[in-house]
Amino acid sequence: MIKDNDLPTMPVKGPHRKRIGVISIVACFGGLLFGYDTGVINGALNPMSSELGLTALSEGVVTSSLVFAAAIGALFGGRLSDAVGRRSTIIVLSVLFFVGTLLCVFTPGVAVLVAGRICLGLAVGGASITVPVYLSELAPFEIRGSLSGRNELAIVTGQLAAFVINAVIGTVWGHIDGIWRVMLAICAVPAVCLFIGMLRMPESPRWLIEHGRNDEALQVLKSVRTEDRAVAEMQIIEDLAKDTTGENRVGFRAVFTSKWALRIVLVGIGVAVAQQLTGINSIMYYGQTVLIESGFASNAALIANIAPGIVAVVGGCFALYMMDKVDRRKTFTIGLSLTTLFHLLIGICSVAIPQGAALRPWVLLFLIVCFVASMQTFLNVAVWVWLAEAFPLPMRGVGTGISQLFGWGINGLLALFFPSLVAGIGITGVFFLFAGVGVLALIFVVTQVPETRGVSLERMEEGVVSGQAYRFSEWRDERDRETADRLARRASASQETEAVTSHD
Repeated sequence: MIKDNDLPTMPVKGPHRKRIGVISIVACFGGLLFGYDTGVINGALNPMSSELGLTALSEGVVTSSLVFAAAIGALFGGRLSDAVGRRSTIIVLSVLFFVGTLLCVFTPGVAVLVAGRICLGLAVGGASITVPVYLSELAPFEIRGSLSGRNELAIVTGQLAAFVINAVIGTVWGHIDGIWRVMLAICAVPAVCLFIGMLRMPESPRWLIEHGRNDEALQVLKSVRTEDRAVAEMQIIEDLAKDTTGENRVGFRAVFTSKWALRIVLVGIGVAVAQQLTGINSIMYYGQTVLIESGFASNAALIANIAPGIVAVVGGCFALYMMDKVDRRKTFTIGLSLTTLFHLLIGICSVAIPQGAALRPWVLLFLIVCFVASMQTFLNVAVWVWLAEAFPLPMRGVGTGISQLFGWGINGLLALFFPSLVAGIGITGVFFLFAGVGVLALIFVVTQVPETRGVSLERMEEGVVSGQAYRFSEWRDERDRETADRLARRASASQETEAVTSHD
């Protein structure tokens, strides 16, 4: 069987890389929608509450209904993508995004609004699973991290867009009744772009091979690889697919009867939950509330809330730059260390600086911005990429779906109860609580999470099944040897080409 380091090298530039770039841009409209729909409530909630007469409880229900629905969307979105294909699932999700937006915009009351938020949540959850998997299965493993990580950059870009649009609309036209409906309506535009764009995109070649459509898969691979690389990669996927399709496919029940399947799913759940328990989405959903609690006036908080959105996008850009250069385990470790540090600093400063002090809101804003920057640079992109890489092909949809079911579930609980936590124990207690969880998450990552960077999806599957991927030092050393061999072969091939050119 051909191994990773035997694959022909891919050129750094050319039509194949350009084609992959176009595919990633179109698919990442799903991430943009994810970000906008989760971020828009941050500024739309206050005028929405005034018009519809929402109570504190119904505000929590409206906000968290999308998140809880996303948990279900993540679970069944993975299964749907395994059954009908990654591309087809993304097309279905684009329709859900559009329908959910219409329900929210034209809602006459709370019930229809919640129904629209649930529809959007199903789409968000499905996109959170399907888009990264789709991109990771199309990308050459050398650039898989930076390519599939673009989806997370699209998510934070969507959230920033929501914050900016909310601030502009709220400041200029905030006096107009129903202005929050305009904030929500903007989401319809990227939903239409996603639907039209995906109609022209290819299906995942790995999904096609798993379903016996090998000729189609080879044509897709040839469109995003050089011909010799496509043929060689095709052989690797076919060899592995023989042992992982049909009766060997892993479903929900099989996860609990297979030791190797259960372990990687438990690790996936841990990674997804650790990401959410940093409290990042508490800032993204309730940033204005947190800043008001810190000492800002309402309008000032709406504008200041843009700052975390900006650093989230900048951090995402840095994360993409590092994604194919720094190991996932290292980025997780650095990220959790930094976020835990800033949790502690936020808690300490909120105690040390008294309420009403002019310096208090600005210090806390600075620390919140540092926390968001650490999270986006070292954790969010890496987590989404890792989840798309870690699971073997026959259980990729199931594994990512179960992991994100728990991740979104924790996200939903935080969305529902975060205002109550702030009211009950204050900013100080909340961030000290996040710090304690961060220490536990750091221990978990160091002791349990296998490395996926620089390893093909097929090689990763072998390592998970055999348990070799959990022998961290041996797994890293073998990966590094294969990488060195590959680079040596590329250098040799380059020298031979230069010699031939010089001779001619």
